[in-house]
Amino acid sequence: MTEETEKVEEAQHHLSHHHHMKIQWEEFFKSDDDTLARNATLVEKGSLVGRIGLMLLACGTGAWRVRDSMDTIARTLDITCSADIGLVSISYTCFDVDNQSYSQTLSLPSTGVNMTRLNEMEKFVRQFQKGHGHWTLGQIKHRLDEIESIKGTYPTWISGLAAGLACAGFIFLLGGGLPEVICAFFGAGMGNYIRGIMGKHKITLVAKIGVGVAVACLTYFIAFHIMRMIVPMSYDHAYGYIGSMLFVIPGFPFITSGLDMSKLDMRSGLERMNYALLIILIATMAGWGVAMLLQLKPGAMPALHLSIPVLAILRLIASFCGVFGFSIMFNSRPSMAMTAAFIGAIANTTRLSLVDYAHIPAALAAFIGALIAGLLASVVRKKVGFPRIALTVPSIVIMVPGLYMYRGVFNLGITNINIGAYWLTGAVMIVAALPTGLLAARILTDKKWRHVDL
Repeated sequence: MTEETEKVEEAQHHLSHHHHMKIQWEEFFKSDDDTLARNATLVEKGSLVGRIGLMLLACGTGAWRVRDSMDTIARTLDITCSADIGLVSISYTCFDVDNQSYSQTLSLPSTGVNMTRLNEMEKFVRQFQKGHGHWTLGQIKHRLDEIESIKGTYPTWISGLAAGLACAGFIFLLGGGLPEVICAFFGAGMGNYIRGIMGKHKITLVAKIGVGVAVACLTYFIAFHIMRMIVPMSYDHAYGYIGSMLFVIPGFPFITSGLDMSKLDMRSGLERMNYALLIILIATMAGWGVAMLLQLKPGAMPALHLSIPVLAILRLIASFCGVFGFSIMFNSRPSMAMTAAFIGAIANTTRLSLVDYAHIPAALAAFIGALIAGLLASVVRKKVGFPRIALTVPSIVIMVPGLYMYRGVFNLGITNINIGAYWLTGAVMIVAALPTGLLAARILTDKKWRHVDL
């Protein structure tokens, strides 16, 4: 071996210095780029299955979808895959007909949500299956590298505006008026912008959630007092500060945890639920601390006194804006976000109307709202081809009882145990109802999901 060859090999082989070491996927493939995937070695086929599974997991989708895609790729490559999937890790083994096996354990440094990348990954899996694996290793690597390069679809300031829009709609749906809507827009926008900046610098989850919520509450407080100096208004409008922190609601892990557990993916379901609870705990504690310092407390915002038709129209608009904002925060393309927003507007307005006018309990109304969202998403998906989860989860995030959760923790923090337990119990009932509604819709419309193993 010449000295020049040794230098080339040394330059090509380098180890990651990150705490979660980055996998150099190209080093697993010894065959030429022109080799058909079906003719690759078991190690290469298994590595391909693992990389695709890990990329799907990084998009924020649930264990069932990750496993289904890994199985599809494995079957197309004429091997068998058995996988155990968590929130940020996958353990799997691939078997071939020659009684050989190849196992890997893969993990992510963190979790997130990227619906644009998920849409591209689902397209890739469908195209690969349709082509019966007659793609070369070079073609596959090039396409996966392209998809992996899709990071955040929007710059940080756009995500900040999206959070402001989402929370402005959210606080109106909770009973807030124009002052609360304006202040929540600025508060949530600034809070999510700061969180995004910290995320780009790879600051840990606890810090960026805590600081983001604190900045949101403080910005709301400042904006409210500036408005109050310009236009005299009741101090009760300050109670809308809760709306400024709702951009941190962990909708995807909350919903996918319920869906995963319903399919007996208990590891993934429990890990996602604990992750969601961790975010809620950090956010509510940070909000409680800032509220104590600023002498704020949750209370009843001034009544709006709107007629039923006007209120219904405004709820449709607010729900549309809220779901659209959350979809953009989840890195959905505008067309995908618009579709989810239409579904969410119909489902959430129906839910609120059932509570107000039919006097249906909030949890049952949440189940019906999620069921409507799931059924509409199933119909729309067949026409537009977007991932089902990209339509359903944003459309029901607006239904997650962030107000209940915060009031529960706030009252526990000041030792009002009975009141705190009352709010938390209501939150648990609604949170349980939301994935159950989506599950019911999925059972009714998806034959593959409806059966235990099909």
